[in-house]
Amino acid sequence: MADVSIVEIVKELLEESPQRNFMESVDLAINLKNIDLNQPKNRIDEEVVLPNGLGKDLKIGVFAKGDIGLQAKQAGAAYVFDDAAIEMMKGDKSYAKTIAEECDFFIAETQYMQVIGKSLGTILGPRGKMPVPVLPGKSIADMIQTKQSAVRVRSKDKMTFHVSIGQRNMPPEKLAQNIETVIARVERTLVKGKHNIRSVYVTTTMGTSKKVV
Repeated sequence: MADVSIVEIVKELLEESPQRNFMESVDLAINLKNIDLNQPKNRIDEEVVLPNGLGKDLKIGVFAKGDIGLQAKQAGAAYVFDDAAIEMMKGDKSYAKTIAEECDFFIAETQYMQVIGKSLGTILGPRGKMPVPVLPGKSIADMIQTKQSAVRVRSKDKMTFHVSIGQRNMPPEKLAQNIETVIARVERTLVKGKHNIRSVYVTTTMGTSKKVV
């Protein structure tokens, strides 16, 4: 059960933030302290599965063919890239960058991992979007479903970074649970845990912000 104080903070935030003519996201601003992010080993780069999802459909790109490709389409993948599509991306970097920006996550059959790393790694890598391989025995449908509830938490070399945890039309209780999940993962990742966190604020896209930690 989410901490009551976080639920109340989220409720206050939603009440005080004016309704917009579009669906705002609810985000966390995480501020770190006493850690050297110039050292890559100290940086946060985690995929977190939110217990209540993001309240919207994410775009998942899958590098696959044959039965796996068909299953990916049936499971709701936004794009399925076969050999011809991969060759097109290799030859057209502008197209590859557009796809990299449009898709939230990528999954790939293991046979494609090497060529993707070699030809598209410079595009996908810096965006934190290198594909997850489909290992033997894994269901591509289950993987896509899991990705639909996931967010990438990345600090890079910045002491302050942001991550979306839902939409403002989601119940405050569910948003609070998502917040707890992200904070707990960040604490486990940091060298000194919660002692490396200066503060955490929750905010809507164009609204005010509230301190939760």
